[in-house]
Amino acid sequence: MGRNFNNAVMAVLVPLPSVLFYLSFLSHYIASANNNTSLSPLWSWCVDHPFLLVNFLFFFNVNVLFWIISLFRSSHWMIDLYWTVIPVLLVYYYAMYPLAQYNWRRSRIVIAMTWVWSLRLTHNYFRRENWQWGAREDWRFTDMRRQYGKHWWWISFFSVYLSQQVFLLGICLPLYSIHSVHMPLNMWDFVAIAVCLMGIVIAYFADTQLHDFVTRNNKLKELGKPLVPYLDRGLWCYSRHPNYFGEQLWWWGLVLFAWNLGQGWTFLGALINSLCLAYVTVLVEQRMLREEHRTEAYKLYQKTTSVWIPWFKSSAIARKDKDT
Repeated sequence: MGRNFNNAVMAVLVPLPSVLFYLSFLSHYIASANNNTSLSPLWSWCVDHPFLLVNFLFFFNVNVLFWIISLFRSSHWMIDLYWTVIPVLLVYYYAMYPLAQYNWRRSRIVIAMTWVWSLRLTHNYFRRENWQWGAREDWRFTDMRRQYGKHWWWISFFSVYLSQQVFLLGICLPLYSIHSVHMPLNMWDFVAIAVCLMGIVIAYFADTQLHDFVTRNNKLKELGKPLVPYLDRGLWCYSRHPNYFGEQLWWWGLVLFAWNLGQGWTFLGALINSLCLAYVTVLVEQRMLREEHRTEAYKLYQKTTSVWIPWFKSSAIARKDKDT
């Protein structure tokens, strides 16, 4: 209980340096505008360089501060939780920026959907961790900790935190574009809304089905009964990773908003994230195949079921493997 409470307090307080700095910046800007006075060089630079400013805030508050905390706590759990929080902070950062220009309805729609996405992912995080703050770090970080040994303390700064700056600020580029261009809503906005919401719904049901599967297997393990080797019910009957597919729909839906505003270059962030997730998919499946109780069954699952995009099973291959 003490560790859980301490982690919760730490997680709530850790973004305050960036939040307080940004609020101070806005306060100085408003005071300068009201009094018709010039800003100091620091605040003037902040006004002119919104994307550089957010990168500086991310670097020092997330990369450096999170990393230092992880060294003391011997765990990188907090970056997983903040994957669900940082996009919400970023969408407000861009919407509140002094020089922001945007369609009010489009902005509010995207902000509302970002909250829904965040709440869905945050709920899944805590449900998976049995409602504990920082109970464990991502298994991939644990594997890398073993792989790099005594060098992990400095390698983690680049592999865990600096890389997150590229991924998170990259996939959130559409949020910047949405608050940089003022254009009336049109049909493509509604297409983007549909894609984003579809992604959230698919990811929610896929993660819920996975959680139920893991819970059932844990109960079977406690009873000493054989485990079910893999999940192939619900959405998982049509895709081996429907949760990843839903997550990608969300980010590419945001790209549609930006493309509609003439900012199609923002697809680079979503593309990098998709490539990274493709690599993660390989790691996850390699891990599944290392577990003896599911190796053969999962190989058949791989042959008959689509990787990401939900599709009908390849029944011909399934029948062939059963006959042999």
